[in-house]
Amino acid sequence: MGATSPVPQLAGIHHLKLPVSDLARSEAWYGRTLGYTRSLEFVEQGKLMGLGLAHPAGGPDLAVRLDPDRARAAAGFDYFSIGVPDKPAIDALAARLDSLGERHAGVHFASIGWILPELHDPDGHEVRFYTMEHHTALPAAGDVLTINDPRETANSHEAGWRGKGAGVASVRRGIRPTTRARPRPPS
Repeated sequence: MGATSPVPQLAGIHHLKLPVSDLARSEAWYGRTLGYTRSLEFVEQGKLMGLGLAHPAGGPDLAVRLDPDRARAAAGFDYFSIGVPDKPAIDALAARLDSLGERHAGVHFASIGWILPELHDPDGHEVRFYTMEHHTALPAAGDVLTINDPRETANSHEAGWRGKGAGVASVRRGIRPTTRARPRPPS
């Protein structure tokens, strides 16, 4: 028998799947607002039950599955955040959503990057966006970044950032790296 690695090799998110109450409406919304296009169709016993949607500019693949009961149960929860490269890109996304008349909460300073929350698809799923570029340094491997009272800390940082036009380093209160013991590999 060969040795097994203590950590399995993974390759990222393959796709996201959401239950929806109307496939055509969801396809149209994700296409109009974010540029998704149909790439797969799932037909069961002659009935279209799901769609695979692809994004032409780096977004994760998305699947929507016809399941009205689960769609209602999942409404309002933010299951994922879609990555956006940086602050200018998330600002441009917010402007696009504004031009389409889509309601959202605007771009805000968040724990380690910038967030654009409270965009809702036709079934009420919250679709969030978060920058891949960070304004706060992440800790080294084996260390943990502790964020105390995340919403209050982010609001404080944002107020300081907006009020002073200051760099991130001047508004870092509430975020501190800590060290934790690294797990020992099995012998």
